[in-house]
Amino acid sequence: MGLLDAAWKQCFFDLGAPVPPARIFEGLLARYREPHRAYHTTRHLEECFGWFGQARHLMQGPGYHDAIYDTHASDNELRSAQLATDVFEMFVCGTDARAIGNLISATALHSTEGAGSEIKIMLDIDLSILGAARERFDEYERQVRFEYSWVAPDAFRDGRTKVLRQFLDRPAIFSTPFFHERLEAPARENLERSLATLAHQ
Repeated sequence: MGLLDAAWKQCFFDLGAPVPPARIFEGLLARYREPHRAYHTTRHLEECFGWFGQARHLMQGPGYHDAIYDTHASDNELRSAQLATDVFEMFVCGTDARAIGNLISATALHSTEGAGSEIKIMLDIDLSILGAARERFDEYERQVRFEYSWVAPDAFRDGRTKVLRQFLDRPAIFSTPFFHERLEAPARENLERSLATLAHQ
């Protein structure tokens, strides 16, 4: 049993709900294998669930984070949240389904202002790539560029610089002690290096 298959079944077990038919899981994986993706793939899911496993005692909500991903669109998180809500409402009580949708929607802005502890953990898991080992972070940057290959070089450089600078300018990139202690320092090193590279493009 693979990591994603185990995580899929575990999330329904945790919610006390039956596991949906295999076709739903297979359809979800198919989204993450779309050819226009390079970073937002099943590997991204596996990395997120790897961190989730370590922080499992802090959080219980599963989700369909990045199930819908179109670099031409600005509502991916909201559409992913709606997809999760629609599917989970078939198998889980409505309250849990809406809570899961809210967790996914929170990744749209990556803002923790007024957020509860589970949303903070969800956002830190999503940002964990920023604190990855240097080789993995650099690979991630190349993957992001591939996903936005339709954007002109100058426009991409300016937009990417703005995004990375916003993270670096935060008092803390990671809002929970668990992730801050483990990933804050390497994340800042990675961001500084990437911004320097962009400045010379």
